[in-house]
Amino acid sequence: MMSEKATSASEGGKARVKAYGSIAAVVLLAVLAWWYDPSWLYGWLKVLHVVAVISWMVGLFYLPRLFVYHADAEAGGEPAATFVVMEQRLLKVIMAPAMMVSWVVGLWLAWSGFGLLGLWLWIKIAGVVGLTVFHVFLSRAARKFALGRNTMSARQWRMANEIPTVLMIVVIIMVIIKPFA
Repeated sequence: MMSEKATSASEGGKARVKAYGSIAAVVLLAVLAWWYDPSWLYGWLKVLHVVAVISWMVGLFYLPRLFVYHADAEAGGEPAATFVVMEQRLLKVIMAPAMMVSWVVGLWLAWSGFGLLGLWLWIKIAGVVGLTVFHVFLSRAARKFALGRNTMSARQWRMANEIPTVLMIVVIIMVIIKPFA
């Protein structure tokens, strides 16, 4: 079993200060950009949105795959402890920030680009709500794994891994084809 922490408390504190500083800088830049509304803003926000969505989707595909292997690992063993660290870092460092950026920038783009009109946009938003619900489900499952209380088999996790794929397909169809427009 792992007896040492991967990072010390002081390193964690430094990382926290850097993260809060970065968040403050991004918020300040966002307010300035919103205030001045330069012509290039919409295009760059679309880029940011696509990067955030890709990052979030990678996590939504990878975390259930980690759960497949974690479910087969011996509880309390070194591999199980390693999976806990991997799962927590994936959730906290990649998935949660990417989800938040996807939502905030996506809603801003929808509001400024479409005025939230069109059935296709509401179906897309419903698909993203489904992805968010799945994200919350995975977060809770990661906590259960960390406590040694997983209740699903590796096979069930393999099947759960298909949920974000189906939702992603719905969202992409709504964005590219725009049926019901």
